[in-house]
Amino acid sequence: MDDLRIRAAGPADLDAVLAFWKVAAEGVSISDDRDGVAGLVARDPGALLLAESAGGGLAGTVIAGFDGWRCHLYRLAVHPELRRRGVGTALLAAAEERFVRLGGRRADAMVLDRNTAAHPAWRAAGYAPERQWSRWVRPLAP
Repeated sequence: MDDLRIRAAGPADLDAVLAFWKVAAEGVSISDDRDGVAGLVARDPGALLLAESAGGGLAGTVIAGFDGWRCHLYRLAVHPELRRRGVGTALLAAAEERFVRLGGRRADAMVLDRNTAAHPAWRAAGYAPERQWSRWVRPLAP
């Protein structure tokens, strides 16, 4: 998409992002609420990247988190009507540019195993699963 604009999300974008994820994102996270996204934007203002079409509508999102050591990608989501038009590619390029600027050396992505429709896109972008690793989680909130 030639008319795509990528920018960092701000506090005014929170409700639109949460509504967008209900339409475009696969799965739900414990952090998918206003407080969770607000905390992300406050702690790391450049981490949540938005792709907007020329009309200002939300076309996609990605969280490009960097903890000073590792680069993590979450919530790559593209509006269903805009998939396969380069939105995801543009978001990943912006995320990777951010990582390089911050001193990152390798990016990893959270990709649902069951989201097989997304796997070819991740592979085309140069990502691959590492079978020797598993994600272990423990919710911290009741």
